[in-house]
Amino acid sequence: MSPLSLSQYLCREQQLHDLDPVLSRLIVSVSEACKTISFKVRNGALAGVLGMAGSENVQGEDQKKLDIISNDIFVEAVALSGSVCGMVSEEIPEVIPVPEDLPIGPYLICFDPLDGSSNIDINVSIGSIFSVLPAVRPKREPVAEDFLMPGTKQVAAGYCMYGPQTQLVLTFGRGVVMFTLDPTTGTFMLTAEDVRVDRSAKEFAINCSNMRHWEDPVKRYVAELLEGKTGVRGKDFNMRWVAAMVAEVHRILQRGGIFMYPRDHRDLTKPGKLRLMYEANPMSMLMENAGAAATNGHQRILDIVPEKIHQRVAVFLGAADEVERVTSYHAE
Repeated sequence: MSPLSLSQYLCREQQLHDLDPVLSRLIVSVSEACKTISFKVRNGALAGVLGMAGSENVQGEDQKKLDIISNDIFVEAVALSGSVCGMVSEEIPEVIPVPEDLPIGPYLICFDPLDGSSNIDINVSIGSIFSVLPAVRPKREPVAEDFLMPGTKQVAAGYCMYGPQTQLVLTFGRGVVMFTLDPTTGTFMLTAEDVRVDRSAKEFAINCSNMRHWEDPVKRYVAELLEGKTGVRGKDFNMRWVAAMVAEVHRILQRGGIFMYPRDHRDLTKPGKLRLMYEANPMSMLMENAGAAATNGHQRILDIVPEKIHQRVAVFLGAADEVERVTSYHAE
C-alpha cells in the first residue's frame, strides 16, 4: 500500500480521534509554508536569499535575509488558513494579529520560522519549529498574555527540517509521526509512525566551547560522558553538534541521544539561550510523545508557566535516563 499523504493522514485522524478540522487546516497551511521555505532554501544563492539582512530580531541577533523571508511566508500562510486569531514569531517583538480582511479561528500559533540561521550560508540543515495553543477567548486583537500558558496546553507541535530531504515531524499528543516531501509531486508523504526514543543513549550534543561558563552540574555530567569506559559511566559516548535545534532533535528521534543547551554564567539575567514558547515547548512535546524527556535542569519544561512570549530557558532533552541523570545533578 502506498504511504498516506499529509492530507490523508489528517482525514484519518479526524475520523479515528476526532481531530478538529480547523486544526487540520492549520497544519496543512503550516506545511504549505514549509514547502515554500524549502524551495527558497534549496535555491539558495540562485534565488538571492543568502546573506545578512542588516537588521536584528527581538533577541538582538543579526537577521539573515532568509530569516525575514521565512517569517513573511509563515505569517501569510497561517493568516490565510482562518484557523488562528494570533501569532508569535521569533523575528517579531510583538504579537502578530490576523489582518482585518481575513477570518480568525480558535487557535494561537508560535513559531521560529527558520531555526539554525548560522547554518544558512554554509548549506547545513536548518528548519522551522511551531507550537499550536488553544485560544481561551478568540479575538481580533490578541495580546501577549493570551499566549502565556504552559506547554502542557499545546494541541499540536512540530518542525520541518530542510536538509538532504525535507521532513515534517508532527505530534497531536498521540505519538510522533514523520512525513517526507516528495519533490516530484510536492506532497508530504507519511514515512514513519509511532517514533520512539530509547531511554539509554550513547550520543550527546552540546557546545563544548562554552564549558568554562557552565554551571557545576553540567560540567560534572559532561566530564563523566567524556571519561567514557574508564569513568563512572563505564561506556563510551560520541559527541555531535550541528548548531541547529531542529537537526539535533531530528537526530535524537532517529537514533537516540541527548541534546543540551544549558544556561551559563556570562549573563545571569538569562535563564538560558533557547526560547520557551516556540523552541523548547514544541520540541519537548515531541520528545515526551516519543518516550523521551525534557527539563530545564530543574523541572519539566512543559510545566513552566511563561511570563513573556520571548522567554528563554535552559534545555536538556532526549533519552529519559540521561535527562533524569543530569537533572538529578542539578537537584544535588
